Amino acid sequence: MGGDKAPNMVIEGVEIAIKTLTDVRFLLYGDEAKMIPLLDRFKAARAVSEVRHTDDVVTNEEKPGQALRSGRNSSMRLAINAVGDGEAAGVVSAGNTGALMAMAKFVLKTLPGIARPAIATYLPTQTGDTVMLDLGANVNCNADNLIQFAVMGEVFARNVLGIQHPSVGILNVGAEGLKGNEAVKQAAQILQNSNLPIQFYGFVEGDDIGAGTVDVIVTDGFTGNIALKTAEGTAKVFGTFLKEALTSTLISKLGAILARPALERFKMRVDPRRYNGATFLGLNGICVKSHGGTDALGFANAIDVAVEMVRDGLIDSIKTDLKYLSEDSSTIEDAQTAVN
Repeated sequence: MGGDKAPNMVIEGVEIAIKTLTDVRFLLYGDEAKMIPLLDRFKAARAVSEVRHTDDVVTNEEKPGQALRSGRNSSMRLAINAVGDGEAAGVVSAGNTGALMAMAKFVLKTLPGIARPAIATYLPTQTGDTVMLDLGANVNCNADNLIQFAVMGEVFARNVLGIQHPSVGILNVGAEGLKGNEAVKQAAQILQNSNLPIQFYGFVEGDDIGAGTVDVIVTDGFTGNIALKTAEGTAKVFGTFLKEALTSTLISKLGAILARPALERFKMRVDPRRYNGATFLGLNGICVKSHGGTDALGFANAIDVAVEMVRDGLIDSIKTDLKYLSEDSSTIEDAQTAVN
């Protein structure tokens, strides 16, 4: 029931997703009076779905704490419970982000060795796609948090994007080792001297995001959220300017017609629906957050992300790499002493 166009776009998203996810089944939580008529329209989705009725819904205005206390019978909470109980392999929601994180952390718990979950997604770049985290879950982060984000982001890049040896960088105000706050400098030193199976690049700057300098960009949630929203806003401005330029005169309109195949390829490459589906990494279960304003195609992509992580054993891979981090405890203590 989450999202601006729910439940229509959710059920139509299932209809789209199962064209390629032929072995996946769905539990749909929400108002059956609204969902059953839609499933009568989308018969393929109906064939692989089971409706679990509840009248309670978490609204976009609810604060996380309020939703956690009063939303025990909400569609969001019941869907998360299904993962916690082992009835479902993952949960996808386009609802209230703060409530989803609070409920998922309460029900699924964090993985051993992870202090805070992080929100991660991947973005288009000049060289392919780049994973970025955290995107808003943790405004203030210390070095340990950033190191844990690096581990989880590297595993995500390997499992979901299929990059065999992902490179990892820490977002900073400069590439020089002396720049940045103590948290980023300490995290960089630890990663450089660690036995973790990570290809650590070093510091990267804002323009490295679009350049695709590294496969994984690690940052705190404050900086990451601003960087993400800035990129989204820039893309919208560019699209507006391009449309104005191509429709300003008769000659430009004719040129747009001739360039239509190339423009369609460009549109597909930067289509935000193609990158919909942010992941809550660090939880002991798969939880994917879809953008609330997406359509059915975007929601279908969020489903794809969740299924890919389940199939590739993302949780187990993160647990394996966290063992290396545990073995590196002495290295971390030495690095902390050196920086302090």
